[in-house]
Amino acid sequence: MLDNANYTPRLKAFYKDSIRAALKEEFGYKNDMQIPSLDKIVLNIGCGAEAVRDSKKAKSAIEDLTKIAGQQAVGTKARKSHAPFRLREGMIIGAKVTLRGDRMYEFLDRLITIAMPRIRDFRGVSGTSFDGRGNYATGLKEHIVFPEIDFDKVDETWGMDIVIATTAETDAEAKSLLKHFNMPFNS
Repeated sequence: MLDNANYTPRLKAFYKDSIRAALKEEFGYKNDMQIPSLDKIVLNIGCGAEAVRDSKKAKSAIEDLTKIAGQQAVGTKARKSHAPFRLREGMIIGAKVTLRGDRMYEFLDRLITIAMPRIRDFRGVSGTSFDGRGNYATGLKEHIVFPEIDFDKVDETWGMDIVIATTAETDAEAKSLLKHFNMPFNS
């Protein structure tokens, strides 16, 4: 998909064609550079104690996150040793990946249109999980809601953190931006 030079992700085109104008009118921006946009999306899986007992679990999390993101995930290492958990400094205990550009828009599209509707008892995401600077964080209890993950081959289901960083100055601007992308807020 992303290899074609003329290819533009659906949400990126929608942002340029519709969302920018709607936000400019809604907030009364004088300059187009003031209009908020998506900056990056950071995905994180923490394996915790499972990775300490079995290092294959961390490798499995890295592979799964790589499939979901469409780009190579990196292992996150423990910063300090913690003897009661048998955790040593430098052990891989999770995985993370940062998406920008076209891959970011592709992931957001898959998250909103495919993955979130597959979540059991889904009633929307919290509308209050903003950090005060226009960034939004949410989590998934199971990473298997993404179609890239073959449910039959999964040995462990992981929780997953998703942080959407925007260029918005305030939470209201960021929430409006994400609402225009059809993010299913419950409040």
